[in-house]
This record gives sequence, structure tokens and C-alpha cells, in this order.
Amino acid sequence: MKQYNEVLNVCRTLFINKMKDYGSAWRILRLPSLTDQIFIKAQRIRGLQQNAEQKVDEGQASEFIGIINYSLMALIQLEKGVVEQPDLSLEDAIVLYDKQFKITRELMEAKNHDYGEAWREMRIGSLTDLILQKLLRVKQIEDNKGKTLVSEGIDANYQDMINYSVFALILLKEQDA
Repeated sequence: MKQYNEVLNVCRTLFINKMKDYGSAWRILRLPSLTDQIFIKAQRIRGLQQNAEQKVDEGQASEFIGIINYSLMALIQLEKGVVEQPDLSLEDAIVLYDKQFKITRELMEAKNHDYGEAWREMRIGSLTDLILQKLLRVKQIEDNKGKTLVSEGIDANYQDMINYSVFALILLKEQDA
């Protein structure tokens, strides 16, 4: 849990600093736009994992952080709805961010109880593939206007992407240690 909270603090700090720079301009983004942003980041991670040469000097960690923050923004959009103009103060945005991260962390704790931290034995590339799979599922649900027959909703998929990204960041840090 300590490692999970350390990742949260890094992501939260970046979110706060970007809110100070840009305000809540992200509030105008519709869910498919946020999903596409996450998809771009996941594809870049996969490219970094597969390609020997890297042309942009940013590694996997910054992209996983981006996935976490965009997924949290998407969860906030699911809760609050999309707006035409930025409408959140820094303080209100932080409250919503923390609320969604808390819900997501509680989901992780429940799953960890059942699965026994199996993610610690996974490869980072497998976590990336699972994120991409979740993104394809979300895109399909979005194309179906949010309707599912037997599957989890969009929110559960965003939460899983957050948790997979947190796990990947923990594993990356352990590799570097």
C-alpha cells in the first residue's frame, strides 16, 4: 500500500501542477477524446517496449502517469458530465480526483485480497497489453452508446487501467532499484 500511495502522490502532484497551469480545460473533453488520449499513451508505451530506438526522451513512467491521470479525468467526467467551459476550481478538482482515486484504490485492495498480488509476478509488457485490451473494450462500449449486456461498465475499465498503470510504475521502480 505504501508503494501505491507513493505513485498516487506523484500523479496527484502532476495533476495539481497542470491544473495550476491550464485550469480545468480538460472538463470540455468527451469520454471518447479521453479514451483516445489514453490509447495514444498506451501505444507509445508498447512502442517503447518493442523498439530498440527511442526518439523522444521520455520513458514509460511518464506515459503510465498520463494514463492514470487521464483515466481519473474520465471517471470525473462520468460522474459530473462534460461541460462547454472549464468549471472547476483547483480545490474542487482535487476533491473529485481524490474521491475517484480512493474508489479505485479500494477496488485494487479487494482484488488483491482475492488474487494475492499476482500482478507482482507479471511482466510490464503484459500490463501494457491489458491496458490496451481495456481501451479496446471501452471504445466498443462507447460505440454501443454505453450499453453492455453482461460486461462491466466503462468506469470499471478505467479503474483497471489506473491500477495496471500503478502496478507497472511500482514494477519499473523496483527494476531500477
